[in-house]
Amino acid sequence: MSERASERPRPTLDRGLVIDTAIGIVESEGVNALSMRRLGSALGVEAMALYRYVDGREDLLEAIVDTVTAGVERSADMDLGPRGGWQAYLQGVAHAVRDIALRYPQTFPLVATRHPAAPWLRPPLRNLEVVEDFLRTLLEMGFTEEHAVITYRAFTSFLLGQLLLAVAQGGAQAMTEETLDEGGADMPTTSADIADYPTVLRLRGTLSVDHATEEFETALEALLDRIEAFVGQ
Repeated sequence: MSERASERPRPTLDRGLVIDTAIGIVESEGVNALSMRRLGSALGVEAMALYRYVDGREDLLEAIVDTVTAGVERSADMDLGPRGGWQAYLQGVAHAVRDIALRYPQTFPLVATRHPAAPWLRPPLRNLEVVEDFLRTLLEMGFTEEHAVITYRAFTSFLLGQLLLAVAQGGAQAMTEETLDEGGADMPTTSADIADYPTVLRLRGTLSVDHATEEFETALEALLDRIEAFVGQ
């Protein structure tokens, strides 16, 4: 290394830089390459120095997922009026999530496997701010609370199945049990106060009801109907 290169100031270390660097490692080398030692090396510090900014394995992985999924935002120019309506909104969200999956193909599988802030939140729409916006938008468009929750469940199932398949076909790497074994942190807990998300808080009971079997059958019937319509053409 040249003397000039060695004299370059290191970027100021903070939690955002740590997380962004971790995402970069995952995308370039795969999730199994990410360790606290590897991350420290990329940042030019000892692994132990990172514990000032993340609480170890679980906190780092959860922060990666939160950072990636927080990118789903309502577009400022999205047509939510009579001509666009809820269909345009759902299409916009779907494409926003797809863009994230394609931009972060190695990171996206973590969205499906990490424990969400609450068990009734479903990937890939599992960020509280995103879920709040999703439910509130549908309610503003005339959906009942029950129909908004049903739509959330069906929509997330569709997105997860489609996009996990897409990134898997693109070579996304599965995470092994040994990944990021340093630290031994407990399962993550969310620092967000759910009281800050009134729609999610109000619909928590409805979101918690397990309709997995019915949803599977409904999705399967819809698929069969589409196949029947296609074959009958």
